[in-house]
Amino acid sequence: MGAAFFYHLTKAPLETTLSMLLEKARGAGWRVMVRGTSDERLKWLDEKLWLGPDDGFMPHGVMGGEFDAQQPVLLGQGDDTPPNGAACLMTIDGANVTPDDVNGMERVCVLFDGHDPQAVQNARTQWKALSDAGCAAQYWSQESGKWEKKAESEGKG
Repeated sequence: MGAAFFYHLTKAPLETTLSMLLEKARGAGWRVMVRGTSDERLKWLDEKLWLGPDDGFMPHGVMGGEFDAQQPVLLGQGDDTPPNGAACLMTIDGANVTPDDVNGMERVCVLFDGHDPQAVQNARTQWKALSDAGCAAQYWSQESGKWEKKAESEGKG
């Protein structure tokens, strides 16, 4: 049974934080599904990941390709089971996350823009829904300039 980690982005942009979290997840040996809400935004993110530093290359693909099952990091939409056997789900732009997602993964990361009131409200709604369903959750903020855990819900195991 996994846990949901909420990342309130206020200093670093999405692509920087996502790259850091992807590195950590891959370091743990996990395959990752990045769930978004629009093809356009996922294509933008795909380009950002390809243009990263040479020493920080993140192998990945966009869902819908011939080799989805082999991708260590897969970008896509929808609530279906990730075709790459992901152990970690990362959601962006308010993409849906369910208690089943949390319970079926090692980790779920919800990244949201702290400068967007609608994104903050959506994250609060997701936190409440997951916590009420018994999922463990942590809230991380970078308001001080470094990532700090600000809240935790233990879940109902």
